[in-house]
Parts: sequence; structure tokens; C-alpha cells
Amino acid sequence: MTAGLAFPWFPGLTVTALGQEITVAAVGDIMMGSVTPHWWLPPNDGQGLFDGVAGHFREADIVFGNLEGTLMDGGEPGKCRDSRSPWCFEFKTPTRYAHYLKKAGFNVLNIANNHAWDFGWEGIKSTLETLQGIGIQPTGGQALATFAIRGKRVALAGFSYVPTIYSHSILEIGPAAEVVRLLKERFDLVIVSFHGGAEGKNAVQVKDRAEIFLGENRGRVVQFSRAMIDAGADLVLGHGPHVLRAMELYKGKLIAYSLGNFLTYGYFNLKGPNGISGILKVRLDPNTGRFLDGTLVPVRLVRGGVPERDPEEEGVRGLQQLSKNTFPSSELVICDEGRLAVRDGFFTCRNEGKKIVER
Repeated sequence: MTAGLAFPWFPGLTVTALGQEITVAAVGDIMMGSVTPHWWLPPNDGQGLFDGVAGHFREADIVFGNLEGTLMDGGEPGKCRDSRSPWCFEFKTPTRYAHYLKKAGFNVLNIANNHAWDFGWEGIKSTLETLQGIGIQPTGGQALATFAIRGKRVALAGFSYVPTIYSHSILEIGPAAEVVRLLKERFDLVIVSFHGGAEGKNAVQVKDRAEIFLGENRGRVVQFSRAMIDAGADLVLGHGPHVLRAMELYKGKLIAYSLGNFLTYGYFNLKGPNGISGILKVRLDPNTGRFLDGTLVPVRLVRGGVPERDPEEEGVRGLQQLSKNTFPSSELVICDEGRLAVRDGFFTCRNEGKKIVER
């Protein structure tokens, strides 16, 4: 393997050999329909759910999403049985729907979230067995997803504000950082997935403080994410707020604070920013883990929560503005066409008459 080409006239600059980069495609929340609390499944029993975004995952080494709810047939709900809250939901998607995820190209799904335990131990066991049975790795807590990619060992670990055996906690940043440090001793690259932050249209702005939603501490996501990079993480992927949030480059590593809803059929509010999403594609240097470049493919949710390519590209414009306002000193450049680059880096946006957002 070629480690990279060094340029003595630009100290510290190396260019990774073409084809050696680690490529990641990532999306946010996925819930393909549920039979609880009411029977609300998509038409044609889910056939074609991912057709509107087909092909966007094909060339990625790692294809990631956050699975909201359980994959289960039978079983009894328990989480909301004694709850009087109108905000308590239990999601159960038939196990046969897992094949749609496999066909779309996913090879890892996060289970470190507040819906993985909607049906208790039976639900989490069924979800794990269903995913593993079709060749999709679950990640969260002790369920660690690992990959061997062109001689590099990559780990993807799952964290959330609901600590369980299948979720490391984002609320205890010191222990979380230790998890990443230990992983970095064993793996060449470490990717962190976290479920945290407040939810909804009023939560599009990332706050550098504890975020409280429905009385729960949903974490200090900025402090957490940067601490994970400091501990050795090479990419941080956030989800949970159900809206796109800002991205930043921190010490050369990309942090996406929320990837929004991606395919959330039936029960989710999709008005305004809740229905605007994207597919994040990034290339990482296999030797240093540094962000090389990337793309946000803009997506909108239609027909009750099904993703399709958004011709209006609202996700790109929203991401530009949010990132500019939240992290004005970040080295991340977001082009109008959705390209992500490093400011003053080797590859930058091409000015084709469109306004380029730089900071």
C-alpha cells in the first residue's frame, strides 16, 4: 500500500494514493413503519422504500444509519404501558423489512438510542439477531462494529444519552473518552456514532451546553464530540434531533452534529426542517483519519416519510447557513452543489457562478 506522497515545499502536506481512502456514507434516523401503537406500514409492504435514493451507497466502504425502534415479530410492548406522556412511542418493524436495509447497501446500523429497548430484552435480542442474520453489523455499547478495509482496521462505536449494555453514555465524557482511547490502541481508525441533543424544528441550532428535552438531559454534544476527537476518534456522526444540524472540522476531523430523519415512516413529524435531510459521503485518509473531502446529497422525505433526492437542495442551503453561524472559524467549506472541502486545502470548491459559502 502506498502511504501517501509527501511535498517538501508544503511541510506536513501529504496526498493519499487514489483508491486507498476510507469512504463512509452516513444517514440519520431510520424507522420503516411500525405495527405499534397502531398498524402503520408503508404501501406494498415496504417494497421500493429506498428506490428514491438508490445508488448513493454503492461505492462506500461503510454505509451507516441510525435504527429507531426494534425489528421484531410478536412480543408485547412495555415502555409506554404505564406512561401518561403523549410523547411516549414504541416502534416495532417486522423483521422481513431488514432485507430492504441490506438491499439498499447498509452494513452497519446504530442501536444506541432511546427506541432500541421499546420491547425490552426480547426486542433488542430480535433486532440483533435479525441484523446479524443478514450481514448488517449493529453498533452500540458492547456491540462494536468492525471492518477490515484495504489493510486498515476500522471500529464504529455507538453512544447515546440512554446508557445500557448496548450504549456507551454521552453524559459521562471521561469514561466515553476512555472507550475511544482503548479502541484507538486496537484499530487504525475509530468512528463514533452518538444519539443526543434536543429534538425538532426548535433544535436545529447546536448549543455548547447541556441540551434538555422533555425533562431529559440529552448531553453536551459539542463538548462530547470534541472530546472524542481529542481521545482519538476520526469521524463523529450525530443523530437524534430529527433535523439536520451544523457540521464542523475540529483538528482536521469531521463532526456532523445531526444527520436528521432519513426514512421515518408514519409516526414522525415531517413538517419544515424535520422533512429535510441528506446523505453524507466522506473520504478519510487511511493513515491519519483526517477528513479529505465529502458531499451532502440533499434528500427530502415524501409520502409519509420516504426519502427521495431533493431537487431544491434545501438540505445543502440549510447546512451552509447553520455551519457558518455555529462554527464561524471552522476550516470546513460547504459548496452550493453540496461538496464539502477543507478551506485552503488541496481540493476546494469550483466557482461556476454559484455563491460559495466559506468561513
